[in-house]
Amino acid sequence: MSPVVDPNVPKLGVRNTRQRSAVVQVLQDMDTFASAKVIHREITDRDLKVGLTTVYRTLQSLAEIEAVDVLQMSNGETLYRHCSSDAHHHHLVCMRCGKTEEIEGGPVEQWAKDVAAQHGYQMTGHDAEIYGLCKPCAEKEA
Repeated sequence: MSPVVDPNVPKLGVRNTRQRSAVVQVLQDMDTFASAKVIHREITDRDLKVGLTTVYRTLQSLAEIEAVDVLQMSNGETLYRHCSSDAHHHHLVCMRCGKTEEIEGGPVEQWAKDVAAQHGYQMTGHDAEIYGLCKPCAEKEA
C-alpha cells in the first residue's frame, strides 16, 4: 500500500535534517526563483546556521526528487523555486521582478513527443519556460 501524501507537507526526501528543513522553509516563503546564494543569504538573515555548500547539496537533492523547480539561465546560473505542483508544468517568468506562474504545456507536450519521434528518440523529458515582463513591469516600461 502506498503512503498517503499530504500536499501541505513539503517533500523533504529521505533525510529530514534541520538544515534541509531551513532550505525548504525559505523556498516556501519565497515566491520567485532564486539562486543558492540568495537562498543562503535568506537563511543567514534568519539567524539559521547552514553552510553554502550544504545549501547547494540540499537544492541538488531536492531537484532529484522533483521537490523544487529548476531554471538554467542563459548566463549559466541555476535558480530554484519551491515546486507547488506534482503535475508536469512549465513557467512564465518575469525577467524584471522575478514573478513566476506555473502553466500547463498545452500543445508543447505533443510537439516535444513528435519531434523526438521524428528523429528516432524516445523522449525522457523536456523543458519549456517562457520569459518576459509581467503586466505591471511592462506598464512601467511603457
